[in-house]
Amino acid sequence: MDLNIFMAENFPDLPLRPPLFYNWEIGIRFELGIEFSRDYYTENNPYVQEVYNRAISLFHSLHSKNEEIIIVVDIDDFKDGKAYKHRGRIISPYLYEKTILYKLQHRELPFIFPEDDEDGKYKTHRFTLRCKVSDLRYIPLLKAICNQDLGIQPSVYNRIYFLNVHRKTIFHVYDDRGCDVLAASPEAIKDIYQRYNSWILDYDREEIDKVFI
Repeated sequence: MDLNIFMAENFPDLPLRPPLFYNWEIGIRFELGIEFSRDYYTENNPYVQEVYNRAISLFHSLHSKNEEIIIVVDIDDFKDGKAYKHRGRIISPYLYEKTILYKLQHRELPFIFPEDDEDGKYKTHRFTLRCKVSDLRYIPLLKAICNQDLGIQPSVYNRIYFLNVHRKTIFHVYDDRGCDVLAASPEAIKDIYQRYNSWILDYDREEIDKVFI
């Protein structure tokens, strides 16, 4: 199953772009970072450690090691595209076996945020890789995604989505502030809703509760 088929069958008419939570009726928005302070610029401080803990715990709860996932990496191109031809290999350091990169697919898309591209000059390069969770060094990858606005290295600044083929879910850490979890059915993520209820972003809690209660 490729990305387009997965999306058409499970998330019809959903554009794969942030904010995912506000564009799909079955989802949860979790808060990762709490009590933020500009003093937090090291990996070992309590704020960053809690961000990591929440992102990794949510990922664990949604993905088993033997399950197949589709990793999607979106890279925005504001120039001529040449520099981005091979940059999908940003995922390479986070794979146990580099040989599976032969399955990496690339598509050049119109800019994923057309409202910010009046002249139609920008592009989005979308790289997809289907693999098993066990192929992925997901803990350092999740940390790198969370680091993007914290001034901590390594950092991943591109949008990365994890699509679970079996559970029919989408997992997206947008930065250290939060994480969106979407599903094709409420049953697929009800256990996560119950287990990590205290992490749900209060701003959206009322709408989220309606889906599961």
